[in-house]
Amino acid sequence: MKRIIYTLIGLLTFSVSNAQELETLISEALNSNPEIQKFELQYSIASEKVNEVNTLPNTEFGVGYFVSEPETRTGAQRFKVSAKQMLPWFGNITARENYVSALADAKYEDIVIAKRKLMASVSQSYYNLYANKAKQDVLSENIKLLKTYEILALTSVEVGKASAVDVLRLQMRQNEMQQLKDVLSQQFLAEQTTFNKLLNRDKDVQVSVVIELMIPSEDFEINSENLALHPELLKFDKLYQSVEQFELLNQKESSPMIGFGLDYINVDKRPNMDFSDNGKDIIMPMVSLSIPIFNNKYKSQTKQNELQQQEILAQKQERTNTLETLLDKAVNDKVSARISYATQTKNLKQAKDAEEILIKNYETGTIDFNDVLDIQELQLKFQMNQIESVKTYYVQTTIINYLIQ
Repeated sequence: MKRIIYTLIGLLTFSVSNAQELETLISEALNSNPEIQKFELQYSIASEKVNEVNTLPNTEFGVGYFVSEPETRTGAQRFKVSAKQMLPWFGNITARENYVSALADAKYEDIVIAKRKLMASVSQSYYNLYANKAKQDVLSENIKLLKTYEILALTSVEVGKASAVDVLRLQMRQNEMQQLKDVLSQQFLAEQTTFNKLLNRDKDVQVSVVIELMIPSEDFEINSENLALHPELLKFDKLYQSVEQFELLNQKESSPMIGFGLDYINVDKRPNMDFSDNGKDIIMPMVSLSIPIFNNKYKSQTKQNELQQQEILAQKQERTNTLETLLDKAVNDKVSARISYATQTKNLKQAKDAEEILIKNYETGTIDFNDVLDIQELQLKFQMNQIESVKTYYVQTTIINYLIQ
């Protein structure tokens, strides 16, 4: 689990002092998320059941009073007290404990799966917040740039080299960007609520994210063989083992049960008679045997266990195929994000070069504000796509980490 956290944190190549560390946020989520607590409690309950099954059947006690007292040679019988204890066949209780322990082991994998999913969800939400904030910053920069162009346009209008329409178009473009920024601001608040609830804290807690994320120059090696050790697949193995333990228990329960008991009968003395056993109470030890002669129940359970094991194997294969598909898609999407980022970086550089040419043209009095808006729109598009590529890269990385780390 720590290895996954360190891998995620290692991808954060740049941060500022007031940005909250993703490692700290993930640790907080693991400690306070109610879903994790739910699975931990379920595991504790399953583990406690070991003590529940480590018991013998109830001891039977009986008391009887002879309404019509039978006479014996030694006197009349008055009442009877009996006690009886049935004992399971050898190894029965151990088989129960092994079965319940196997179920608890399978339940433990739910905790591991939930923690992995939570770490991925926290990381992905964090990267969504980063992308949103980065896009807002880009829009703010472009609004400032358009304000600069507006001043240039106003100056050009004064000297007759531009029209008022050019100024209005620049202003309308600023309004559109401000609208986009305001919408992103609302989306940030919604994502912030999602993020805070993953950490089980108030939705209004402010979340600060890194200012800039860069795609690393080299990717870490992806070992797809680790997928076989994924807890979602290990859970099927443990469920299979629990069925094996249940079959052993089924075999033990089909064995006889032996019982030991004791009867005590109170006998009154015979009046006016004197002999050695007069009024002697009766004590009778007993042994009983419970044999499951009609054992179709146990045969049927054996057949059900065999079918259940086949079902578990089929479910595991189905989930393996799904996880392999998810891994392959995440790897390919991650490569695509790197390619897209490189392309957007190249385009952005060319757009800035075009912007410099326009500024130089203004110095000679030949600026075309239609070209200004076109270049600015392209530049914004490339910046937004670049941010989206970075987010996609890191989101796909969290999916890969969930699957193979």
